[in-house]
Amino acid sequence: MTQSGRDDEADEVPEWVDRIKANVAGEVRRRRKEMGWSAQELADQCEQLGHPIPRNVIANMESGRRASLPLVDVMVLAAALETYPACLIFPVGYVDRTQELPFHDLVPTWDALRRFTGEEDVPGHDAGLVPDFEAHASLVRTALAALEEEEQARFAAKTATSRAQQEEAERKRTKYAEQAVSAKYNLRYLRRDLREDGATPPDLPPALNDVDPPEADADTNPEERL
Repeated sequence: MTQSGRDDEADEVPEWVDRIKANVAGEVRRRRKEMGWSAQELADQCEQLGHPIPRNVIANMESGRRASLPLVDVMVLAAALETYPACLIFPVGYVDRTQELPFHDLVPTWDALRRFTGEEDVPGHDAGLVPDFEAHASLVRTALAALEEEEQARFAAKTATSRAQQEEAERKRTKYAEQAVSAKYNLRYLRRDLREDGATPPDLPPALNDVDPPEADADTNPEERL
């Protein structure tokens, strides 16, 4: 049942805005007490982060007397409480069911959180460049792991006490070297595509500083340079 078209019942349940504010207020209060802080200590921490939220404002929010809840306050409160903004808005495990939008049915808070963070695909929704950045992070992990395994195999080949051990280590070194080159190759093209879309690719760790070609050689086949 949705709230839409049921005006007689709509007044019996909190409005969507009130429900979201209640989620945040309840989780701020719970987390604050879990950390053993007073409202003043939380206010002090917010001020240290560069966005003061007075004690009385925090108290009014927790008691439901505050009329508005700016997004910037949620962000700073989450940082002060050493958690994530999404966890304040959708407190999984502490609020069983919640609303994602006005006039929507109550849904499990876990489902709402996953859609809010983009972990669950919603048909027709544009995820922007998030999938590309996730792919980038995965390729970086793969490349770094392969490079580390390659180095270990190289060391094993040098310290092998028999020809069979040396050949096995060399086989592994070659395999991991190929994996590293493949991941770097895919990274280079992904980063190129991101730039063509007008985006700035994530920073690379020093071990992968050969992924981006010099501008003069930008059209060079990546496998020729890696």
